[in-house]
Amino acid sequence: MKAAWFERFGAAEDVLITGELPTPAPAPGEVLVRLHASSPNPSDVKKRAGAAPGLLDAGFVVPHSDGAGVITAVGEGVEAARLGERVWVYQAQHGRRFGAAAEYVAIDASRAAALPEQAEFAVGACLGIPAMTAHRTVFADGPISGQRVLVTGGAGRVGWYAIQWAVAAGATVITTASNAADREACLGIGAHAVVNHREADWGKQVLEATGGARIDRVIDVEFGANLPQVLECVRTSGTLVSYGSVQVPEPVLPFRRMMFLDLLIRLVIVYDMPESAKQDAIRDINAALAANSLRHRIAGRFALADIAASHRLVESGTARGCVIVETP
Repeated sequence: MKAAWFERFGAAEDVLITGELPTPAPAPGEVLVRLHASSPNPSDVKKRAGAAPGLLDAGFVVPHSDGAGVITAVGEGVEAARLGERVWVYQAQHGRRFGAAAEYVAIDASRAAALPEQAEFAVGACLGIPAMTAHRTVFADGPISGQRVLVTGGAGRVGWYAIQWAVAAGATVITTASNAADREACLGIGAHAVVNHREADWGKQVLEATGGARIDRVIDVEFGANLPQVLECVRTSGTLVSYGSVQVPEPVLPFRRMMFLDLLIRLVIVYDMPESAKQDAIRDINAALAANSLRHRIAGRFALADIAASHRLVESGTARGCVIVETP
């Protein structure tokens, strides 16, 4: 099968190799998926660059956790009725070496969710990390109907879906964006107001957008960098949910101020969230796909031979939407 892999850490153009690898066979409990698309996420490019030093201890790694395709074989214990099923896969390269940047992947059957006919394979490759993470950040603590929700970085991969989940659930959504195009895009998917997080006092601008009412739930992409402004607008006994802190990797917390706000802090990573939360996300994602009620953005499409360019686009921080690597 055609595949991409890396045998050492480094820049995408220096370490990513494309060529032929043996086609895997499904083990008991697994399905073999003929992939048509995969998507490099920030975690994928960070691992390739060396963020997980022990990753290569067992040998080369085929990257990408997310993908989509068709089941072509099933292992022992998996119903034969799944043969020919269109699926989206997640966690393909989590805790294992063989990810979705290939023509085929053998994966636990529970990690291959049915892909409704309404969704193209490129859309299926967008769902694992971005849409599932967003679902968890919105719904981890119960219903949000009637709440005021702040989504920082609404034009990002996770923020884009978080806005839509929250609006659909009956929340009033304020989001942040740094330019006019992103502002209009966020308003176009239902955000009620947008403030510019490049401006020093954007937390106060959030309060202006709500008429002075404080935020019930914050869904945050940059915990350490955004915390000072978040504390300007979150309510007492509010919830702060974060799924990243790249700019300030080890934040120093103003504990006393946060304690007297009685805040609930929830940190989310899709790989290790409860299995029940994953299944809840899959259920709601597929219902939304079937109803054509989720909007998706694809920032670029690349052939497998151009996988290094797809990684560079993700690393550039300029991609608005998912980046797709196709294996037609």
